[in-house]
Amino acid sequence: MDHKTTLQEAFNETSVQLAGHGKRDAGVLKKAFVDIEDTLSSDMYGEGKVISDFEAEMAEVLGKETAVFFPSGTMAQQIALRIWCDRKELKTVAYHPLSHLEIHEQDGLKELHHIRTVLLADKDRLITLDDVKNMETNIACLLLELPQREIGGQLPEYDELEAISAYCRKQGIILHLDGARLFEVLPYYGKTAAEVCSLFDSVYISVYKGIGGIAGAVLAGSRDFTAESKIWKRRHGGDLISLYPYIIPARHYFRQRVDKMGQYYEEAMELAVLFNSCAKVSTLPEVPVSNMFHVRFALPAEAVEPLLIKLYEETGVGLTGRLKNTGDQSCSFELSTGDLYGSIPKDKVKAAFALLDKLMQEAQH
Repeated sequence: MDHKTTLQEAFNETSVQLAGHGKRDAGVLKKAFVDIEDTLSSDMYGEGKVISDFEAEMAEVLGKETAVFFPSGTMAQQIALRIWCDRKELKTVAYHPLSHLEIHEQDGLKELHHIRTVLLADKDRLITLDDVKNMETNIACLLLELPQREIGGQLPEYDELEAISAYCRKQGIILHLDGARLFEVLPYYGKTAAEVCSLFDSVYISVYKGIGGIAGAVLAGSRDFTAESKIWKRRHGGDLISLYPYIIPARHYFRQRVDKMGQYYEEAMELAVLFNSCAKVSTLPEVPVSNMFHVRFALPAEAVEPLLIKLYEETGVGLTGRLKNTGDQSCSFELSTGDLYGSIPKDKVKAAFALLDKLMQEAQH
């Protein structure tokens, strides 16, 4: 083994990988356009059949009056919260301490929109109804993320979600859904997207995560809400002259994969059992509630990386290209199942996990 080989390099050279839909290369775009006629007209600054048809399709799926396509979820969600704060004349919102808006957006909500934030719950657990009831600060809007990505994709039970929704409506608190991975949680809830979205005043979904498009997001809600969001979209520079290079792949892969979310969920549960059977390895949650979970090692990244490189070189099966230290003697990575896992021969998967267990056991001594 070349001692200079990095984990990412070894991962890139594996013949099969457990997570995702495959490499995000030019082929993703080409496949989406293969049946598209050259004469299809482009959208222009948010107008045109190619964008309006997709927005109408997404509004129907989500059970909302209308929907707007955005180039990014960061833009869509900041705009949604700005609209609700302006309408309530109250520049305060609440969300989880590990919300994307709090840890991945360079304080865009605060710096661009001057919106104050209330962080609900401890960072390692979900927001509960009691957290919402016990807030000491008045807020315009509560944002809930389903699933809560940074803690392994955990989900509240559906009756808890319904109770939070009912309480917010009674108190006049707007409820916004960060549904970046909304379709991935529907198999666990046994609900349609429209049923889940009916609990919320506005909804954001990603079109590139589980769906696997190029980039982009959809923001849905009432007609007056989305009309106002289009004004803010223009203000944010989101009205690109044409968005069809993003919309067509979004539509293509949505239709191709939305009905596979149940399969991905079942495969995630199968994979979690395999990980939990290995020494010094566990998953969060132990039983996944979507196609996503975290894999945790009871060793630091610098100890696990050479073991994974050995695993990759001997089996050709890739688990991850990156590890994140979570403590002095622990590290983890995030895994989301997609099209790839189901195509791997079961004996190859079992052999990889048998070796992982062996390597981790040896690492204990």
